[in-house]
Amino acid sequence: MISHALTIIVNELNRHLLAYGPVATPMVELGNIAEGFKASASGSGVSREVLNMQLVNIREEKSLKNLPNFTRDEVNQRALYENPPVFLNFQILIVATHTSYTGATLMLSRAIRFFQLNNTFTQTSVAPASITSNAPLNPLDRLAQFKLIFDLYSPAMEEVNHMWGTLGGKQYPFVLYLMRMLDLKFEAPQNEEKLIVETQSNVHPISPIPF
Repeated sequence: MISHALTIIVNELNRHLLAYGPVATPMVELGNIAEGFKASASGSGVSREVLNMQLVNIREEKSLKNLPNFTRDEVNQRALYENPPVFLNFQILIVATHTSYTGATLMLSRAIRFFQLNNTFTQTSVAPASITSNAPLNPLDRLAQFKLIFDLYSPAMEEVNHMWGTLGGKQYPFVLYLMRMLDLKFEAPQNEEKLIVETQSNVHPISPIPF
């Protein structure tokens, strides 16, 4: 599901960038910049001359941690018991890998303007092709319903230094976003019980105790 969420955003950003003019290849890709740049088209690593998007951190949304472990099915008068979903926030790094610094900052500004224009993505607001293109093959790995909210995240210089040190030490023009909130759960009720819809109490008077 994480892969599908990121793929949807990549597809939407690629679609938006076409407004600046037609291109032959995608301008946004998923990849781990810590692997370095590709030596050839078929090599490992990330591409040059693109906006590279990657996940750098995952945090649990603590405020939604204590949810009930059941849902009521009023139609069938059943209670479905399952562990509540895990609500997650993701730090998403977008790096301009262009050899021209001017070109890198230009493309980075276009990406920032895209998220300023569209900071909330749902299954009804994105293009249908963005949901299906490069989607995971297994239906269980796909998002059926989603609401992805992007907030600009401004790290301190210490955080920036630590992050790029982890990723290889060489810093490129980048922007960091907080993507919230993707709820992850496996769609399988763990138990099912009938709802209690009526209670009865039988109260019998107690005979007085003779003295």
